[in-house]
Amino acid sequence: MNLIKSTSTFSLFILLSRILGYIRDFLIAIYLGSGPLADAFFVAFRIPNTFRRLFSEGTFNAAFVPTYSSELIRGKRKANSFANTIFNLLLLGLLFTILIIEIFMPAFIKIIAPGFFNETEKLKIAIDLTRITFPFLFFISLASFFSAILNSHNKFAAAAAAPIILNILLIICLLYAENLNDNLVYFLSYTVTLAGILQFIFLFIFVKKYFVINLNFNFRINKKIKNFFTKLLPSIFSSGVTQINILVGTIIASFQASAVSYLYYADRIYQINLAIAGIAIGTVILPNLSRHIKSKNSFKTIELQNKALELSLFLSLPASLALIVGSTQITSALFGYGSFDQESVNNSAKALFYFSFGLPAFSLIKIFSTFLFARNDTKTPFKFSLISVILNIIISLTFFSQIGFIIIPIATTISSWFNGIILLIFVINKNYFKFSPSFLIQITKIIFSNIISILIFYFLINILSSSLDYANNYKFIFIILIILLTFFSYIGVSLLIKAFKITDINLKY
Repeated sequence: MNLIKSTSTFSLFILLSRILGYIRDFLIAIYLGSGPLADAFFVAFRIPNTFRRLFSEGTFNAAFVPTYSSELIRGKRKANSFANTIFNLLLLGLLFTILIIEIFMPAFIKIIAPGFFNETEKLKIAIDLTRITFPFLFFISLASFFSAILNSHNKFAAAAAAPIILNILLIICLLYAENLNDNLVYFLSYTVTLAGILQFIFLFIFVKKYFVINLNFNFRINKKIKNFFTKLLPSIFSSGVTQINILVGTIIASFQASAVSYLYYADRIYQINLAIAGIAIGTVILPNLSRHIKSKNSFKTIELQNKALELSLFLSLPASLALIVGSTQITSALFGYGSFDQESVNNSAKALFYFSFGLPAFSLIKIFSTFLFARNDTKTPFKFSLISVILNIIISLTFFSQIGFIIIPIATTISSWFNGIILLIFVINKNYFKFSPSFLIQITKIIFSNIISILIFYFLINILSSSLDYANNYKFIFIILIILLTFFSYIGVSLLIKAFKITDINLKY
C-alpha cells in the first residue's frame, strides 16, 4: 500500500464531500440562520449524523477489518460467511433499535435536548423532524458495513464518495427554500432519509464484487462473532469520542437559545480538516497495519505508524493555527450572509476558536486508537475515551452557568488533549509504538513550515481586513484567496526544507 496515494484518494472524495457539505450549510445559514427552527433541525440532523460518523468514519472498521482480514487469509468463503452473520445481526439490531426509538421519540428528544423541554413548539418540531430523519441510521449503518468490506480490500474511493449523495440532495432541496418557507426543515429531514437509502444502494453496487448477501437468520454465533461484538461497542465509543463529546455538548447547549446552532456551524468548519488529518489516515492504514502486526513485521509496523503520525501533524497543525488566528474572519466569510447575522458570526467564531486548539488532538486520537485497533485492542481506547467524556461533562456542567455555551468547545479541547496524551503514553509503554530516529527532525521542520505560513496568513488577514468585513458580500472570495496563498506557501517551504518530500508519494508501506 502507498500511504500518501491511498490517503490522497480517500481524502479527495472526503474533501469534495466536505466542500459540498459547506455549500449545504452555507444555504442553511442563509435561510435558517441560528433561530428556533435551526436549533430543532440541527438536533434532528445531529442525532443520525452522529451515528453515521460513529459507524462510518473508521469506527466500524476498527472492530471489523482485523477479523475480516484474517478470515480472508483463510479463504473468500470463510470471510463471506463471517461477514454475512455480522450483516444479519446488524440488520435485526438496527430494525429493533429504530422501532423502539421511533415509538419513544418524545422521551428520547428530552434526553438529547433537555433544554427544549420548556419550549413546547421547538420540542414538538424537534420530535417530528427526528422521527423523519432517524431511519437514515438504518441505511447508513448497513452502508458503513459495505464500506468496511471495501476498505478491507484496500478499496477506499467508493466509501469516501458515498456521503456526497447526502450533500447533493440537501443542496437541491435548499435551492427551493424560498418556496418552502417554514416547511423547509421538514423537506430537509425527508431528504436526509432518502439520501441514506441511496447511499446504501450506491455502496451495494460496489461491494457485490467482494460480498454476496445471504439473508439467513438461522445463524450460529461462534467465538469470532462474539469477539467482534465485544470489540464493536468499545470501538464505537473510543474511535468516535470526538463526536460523542460534541453530542454531549449539544445536549448541554440546548439550555441556551441558539447555542446548538453556534456549535454546529463551528463544528462544520474544523471537521473539514479532521476528515483528512485523522479519519482518512486512520482508515487507510488500518488494513495494512493489521497485516504487518499479524505477520510480526516490526520494521514495516514502526515505519507505517511514524509516517501516519507525521502526516497527521503535517495536515492538522496548519489548519489549527489558521483557525485560531482567523476564526472570526473565516466564520464570517463562510456563513455570514442572510439570516446569519453579526451576532451569530461572533458566537460561532468564539466556539471555533476554542475547538481549533483541540484539532491536532482530535486527529491524534484517531491515529493512536488505530495503533491499538490493529492489535484487536478496542477496550483500552474505550477506557481512556470514557474518562475523557466524563472529564468533558464535569468541566462543561461546572462552568456552563457562569460562561454559557463557550465552555463546551473549551471542555472538548481539554478532554481531547488528555485522551490523546494518555493514548500516546500507553502505546509507548506497551512497546506498541516508538519514534523513528528521523521523527524529531521531521517534526521540527514541520513546525518551522507552520511558523512561516501562519505569519503569512496573519499578514494577509490584516492587510485585507476591510475586504473581510461582515458587510462585504465578496468576503468569501478574499478568504479563499488568503487560504490558497497560505497553503501554497506552506507546501513551498515544506518542500524547500524537506518537511515533505516528493519521493514519499511513491513509498510503499
